[in-house]
Parts: sequence; C-alpha cells; structure tokens
Amino acid sequence: MVPKFDRAAPHRPALLLDRDGVLNVDTGYVGRYGDFRWIPGAIETLIAFTQAHWHICVVTNQSGVARGYFTEADVERLHADITCDVIAAGARIDAFYYCPYHAESRIERYRCADHPDRKPNPGMLLKALADHNADATRSIMVGDKQSDLEAGRRAGVQAFHFNVTGRLDDFLSGELGGTFFDAVPCRPEAADRETERRFWMLADHHCS
Repeated sequence: MVPKFDRAAPHRPALLLDRDGVLNVDTGYVGRYGDFRWIPGAIETLIAFTQAHWHICVVTNQSGVARGYFTEADVERLHADITCDVIAAGARIDAFYYCPYHAESRIERYRCADHPDRKPNPGMLLKALADHNADATRSIMVGDKQSDLEAGRRAGVQAFHFNVTGRLDDFLSGELGGTFFDAVPCRPEAADRETERRFWMLADHHCS
C-alpha cells in the first residue's frame, strides 16, 4: 500500500505514531528489544508512508523511566534497535520523541505533575511537526489510547484510534479510504524462508 502524495505541495504531511500498542505489542513498560514484538502490519505501514515521502515520527510516553523500570539510555538503545529493523525492511522513521516524566515518579528529576510533552498534552507532536516543517492540516496521529487522540486534537492533526486486535496497515487503509493506497507490498508472513533469512541477515548487518 502506498499513500498518495502530491510532490508539488510546499509541505509534506507527517505520520505521527504512538509506539506501544501501535508499532509493537504493549506488554507493559517495554524498555528492551528482547521484549519488543512488532504489531502485524506495522512494518508494512512504515514502508508505505516511506514510499509516499511522508515524514514519519514516533511520539511516545515512557513513564517506565520515571518509575525506575529502565533508563533513558535503555529507551534510546531500543529505538536504535527498532530503527535497524525498519532500515532492513526498506523503510524509515525520521525521529523518535519520548516523554520520561510522570507525576508520581520515584526519581525526582522525572517528577512533573503535568509535563507539556506527556500526552494528552501535545508537546511532542508539536515538536515533531515543527522540526520537520510538516503540514499539520494533512498530518495524522495514530494511537491506541484516548490520550493519543486528545494530543492529536490539541496539536491540530486528525487522530485515529487503532484497534490493536487488527493489522495496522489494514486499519489505516480502511480509515483513510481505499483510494488513499495504490498498492499493497508483500507481507512478511507470505515470504518464503529464504526471503525471511535474508531479511534478518540484512537487519544484523545494519545493527552491527
């Protein structure tokens, strides 16, 4: 699936994605790659929007840092590992934005009652849009919680509530309309074992 994009437009739109529950299965405070499992259709979504020349940014609350479950270095290492998978698939994520703050943090430096970056506040989304000079009127936010939708509303972008029981690519195809997509790339589960083996060899190469 390749979203249509007008190359003559002065500003490109941005795809803003929550992480846990949208890109990966939310098993609770995922801070390490060993606990990370891709949501079905997430990689295909990234490929599609990459091919359509959208900006692609992840905006994620990570209160696990504030709660002492893992560190900011762990979060950044995980995001680097995620990037390896994405590059290996021929896609990209332009930037990760995360908020480690929480009102009940056990670590003083991360204790904040209402940090502007913590969703439902729109701080991370506004930063992503500004950093990439994105067209907010055509950008979209995809999240699995009401706080994601509220952050999208406050940032002035259209927000979609993803049902985590389905595929992300199928969900967006339905929400945005079939005419928004030109083609559907081969899904990994349909590839033969040799193709799958080469995929992970490439991933290892990029992460080495």
